[in-house]
Amino acid sequence: MSRKWVEKEAPLWIERGIVTREQVNQILNLYEDKKHAVGLLPILGSILLGLGILSFIAANWQDIPQLLRLGLVIAAMAGFYGAGETMVRRGSDKLGIALVALGVISFGGGIILIGQMFHLMAYHAGTFILWSAAGTAATYLYRSRYLYLLSLLLVNVAQWYSANEFDTFSYTAFGLLVLALGAYVWKRRSNLLIWLFSFSVTLHLLMWTTSNEIPFLWMFVPAMALYVAGDWLEERHGGYALQAAPLAAAFVFGVFMVLFPDEWRGGMMEELRPEPLYYIGALVLLFAVSLAGKMKNGRASSAFECILFVPFLYIPSGIEVLYLLSLFFFSLYVLWRGYTEEWRFKINFGTMLFICSTLVAYGKLTWDFMDKSLFFMIGGIILLGLSWFLNRRKKQVLDVTKEGNPHE
Repeated sequence: MSRKWVEKEAPLWIERGIVTREQVNQILNLYEDKKHAVGLLPILGSILLGLGILSFIAANWQDIPQLLRLGLVIAAMAGFYGAGETMVRRGSDKLGIALVALGVISFGGGIILIGQMFHLMAYHAGTFILWSAAGTAATYLYRSRYLYLLSLLLVNVAQWYSANEFDTFSYTAFGLLVLALGAYVWKRRSNLLIWLFSFSVTLHLLMWTTSNEIPFLWMFVPAMALYVAGDWLEERHGGYALQAAPLAAAFVFGVFMVLFPDEWRGGMMEELRPEPLYYIGALVLLFAVSLAGKMKNGRASSAFECILFVPFLYIPSGIEVLYLLSLFFFSLYVLWRGYTEEWRFKINFGTMLFICSTLVAYGKLTWDFMDKSLFFMIGGIILLGLSWFLNRRKKQVLDVTKEGNPHE
């Protein structure tokens, strides 16, 4: 609940006698904007200072004597960790966490620069993984969302560095992400952290298939396993945060299959399709576990979402049409559930997906033969019309159910 939302809703509460003006003021005092602004300053300061330290050392490193370099690295790291711990113990949590984050940044920068100083060569992403592990340890120690985000960024950089520089998927980095950072987010149950964790896992899976040159569809087996984990979460918003990234990846893949048939027909089919017996068997097994989780938590109707994971690639003909229909059905399903559950996020998300599906279908069916200026004009009119209709429908539903709506 934010101050802005309370300010918007308070007049209605007062008018209906739910609260008094004095009680509203007391609630607003709990969400003072200036407290949030002040709380952000140490975080922003630590980011700027960390970047400054790294750029300064990188620019002047060769001019500094080796012994002094080593001393600077150790002193900076120890100083930031020590100062951060002191500030946390004194109750200045924001400033303390910001200083600890600087210690993590100094630790990684020190590893890289010492490696350069002694000409140490590495043909793997071990440096970034060690750096990520230090960030993860700090996250557990201080239970900080900021340190978690920093660790998540580092482990993603480690995987990208391994895939991009050495064409190798780092199972160590992936294990650190899933076991350590996944366990943390599972325990803390922050929707934002769950969503970012799910996005990171999906990103790692994409690099797994591309760097190991294995059939691309295998990516959707562990992605669906992530989706299944969301079904077993009793808290619906957390489950949806966990499932959003796998669904988004499947949706984007469907868009690719519709818009670029010449690409996957021209020799890519074998790069996309795994052995059907094992792949389809794994999907069926995961679907069964997913359905069991949905039924346990009273969400059986959401099983329709799995239409995005159906491998239409194994069907001899009509692949593009089936993928296009799956995009439309999924979009309409999300819209329908949003209106049924009176959940603003789902309504907005479904609206965006439906407009996207319409644009994909329109581009697919008309791009080749229609005059390009006419193509954009008609496309713009269709999108504006859809946007007006869906927003009008959303406003009607949310206005009717505004009072007592838990999803606002």
